[in-house]
Amino acid sequence: MAQVPQRFFDALAVRTWCGLSLRALGRAREEIDAINVYPVADGDTGTNLYLTVESAVAAVEAVFAAHETDDRPAGADDRPAGAGEGAAGAGGGPSLADAVGAMAHGALIGARGNSGTILAQLLRGMAQVLTTGGDSGHTGGPGLRLALRHAAVSARQAVAHPVEGTVLTVASAAADAAEDVEGDCAEVARAAYEGARVALAATPGRLPVLERAGVVDAGGRGLVTVLAALVETFTGRAPEPFAVPHARVEHGAEHPAGEHAPGKECPEPDAGNGPAFEVIYLLEAGDAAVTRLRQRLDALGDSLVVVGGDGLWNVHVHVDDAGAAVEAGVEAGRPYRIRITHFGQGDAHTTASVRTPRERAQRAVVAVVPGEGLAALYTEGGATTLLARPGEPPASGELVQALRRAHAREVVLLPNDAELRHTAAAAAEQARTEGIRVALIPTRSAVQGIAALAVHEPERRFDEDVVAMTSAAGATRHAEVTVAERQSWTTAGICQAGDVLGLIDGDVAVIGADVAQVAATVLDRMLSAGGELVTLVIGDEAPRTVADHLETRVRETHLAVDTVVYRGGRQGALLLVGVE
Repeated sequence: MAQVPQRFFDALAVRTWCGLSLRALGRAREEIDAINVYPVADGDTGTNLYLTVESAVAAVEAVFAAHETDDRPAGADDRPAGAGEGAAGAGGGPSLADAVGAMAHGALIGARGNSGTILAQLLRGMAQVLTTGGDSGHTGGPGLRLALRHAAVSARQAVAHPVEGTVLTVASAAADAAEDVEGDCAEVARAAYEGARVALAATPGRLPVLERAGVVDAGGRGLVTVLAALVETFTGRAPEPFAVPHARVEHGAEHPAGEHAPGKECPEPDAGNGPAFEVIYLLEAGDAAVTRLRQRLDALGDSLVVVGGDGLWNVHVHVDDAGAAVEAGVEAGRPYRIRITHFGQGDAHTTASVRTPRERAQRAVVAVVPGEGLAALYTEGGATTLLARPGEPPASGELVQALRRAHAREVVLLPNDAELRHTAAAAAEQARTEGIRVALIPTRSAVQGIAALAVHEPERRFDEDVVAMTSAAGATRHAEVTVAERQSWTTAGICQAGDVLGLIDGDVAVIGADVAQVAATVLDRMLSAGGELVTLVIGDEAPRTVADHLETRVRETHLAVDTVVYRGGRQGALLLVGVE
């Protein structure tokens, strides 16, 4: 079906472009993964680009959803007049600046891998140009040309040692081709795409590792896909797809891209001696501290890319000493969402002729958890965990990766959040197409997941195990104590910003000013219907005395009820409560 073309680059065009890019990368993901040989042949470039754009899409959709809420008729909610107003686009929706700013921020916080990090900076570079138009709700061809040029320049500046024949070369070629066109957004986008496609086809001649493998650059291939979506945004039709060359056939045997014939040289310039770890983290730090960090990390390893600005950065580097890379971030500011990946035996940094794949386990449990403390608890229980930061729910691609990481034939998935049910269902369906048997238990809180994990028995039949875990989760009522962020209508009345809220089974049941008192009221109401075990998960920001206060209350007023207490870390809510 043809896409309705956008005339100008406005907020709706940004939304359309992001959505089309995500779908296109979803279709091309495996193909791009297969040709990933540089800088590390770990076969994940397509997946990383998809996850990066998926995060950008989520951020843009959130901006549109916020404006749809703000534009409801007077009296539909109680937000103060003027909240969320600004330079809006047509119809009272978000402005171009709102949309591209969200796109860039979403890509920044969700960037994965070397190519994903560079793509995030390309989008940020475009946003820096497109947000300088004041109150203008849109831009035309000239504005898009400037944005593409600034994107290419800023991405190149973000890489410590730019290499030609990569996504950087493709981005520069796209900007060069766009500059030669005087026309509207459609003509500029089409020229950029054609310039990028020509440059991509030439990447093997500029980077020997690609030529030896007989492939084009995977990151550049991903950028061509994103630019094709830009063409479709403004013309209504996708351009002809780029034909990706397969790995070269040598001595009568075809070796997929990213794999190497026995005895052949690995297509890394420094095969066998590359860094052992990929380290990625978000960093809150000032410009001067980041300048020093770049110098420190450049001395520790390679493939250094630092993107972002305005106090928030995404840091990517390959090193042998992962601890030193993280410590450098601590010295520079506050690193978080730290991901460390080991380039294990059989990847781009090894030359072994025989790969021994790790045997799949029969069964595993994958759980989404809201804090570091709970992650440790679930891991001790044998689960593979995916950490969900407050306000940053995992995308479906991240859940799929967690299901793969469990490396099992059968997997029980615990989303532990009612808002993740659709995302988890999509991830489960994707994993099933890959031959993994997945059972999704719709846990709505981490305390329900704890109950389910407690009765998990890998030795019994899969269906019996799933039924037992589902029953345990369903028999656990859940509650949380949190703080209201703004004035709002609730099922318990009107709350003000800063009020303490007690939610039982997802609905606000208590509004108060004291955490301990609200928590005690919530607990009393839950136990009024009976219960044998109370589970308390205490967040970092909860008062230190609240756990002792609640334990004492249960002991004195509910003699037959036991209490267990866990430390959840930075879990968003002050307190999670479960009653079995």
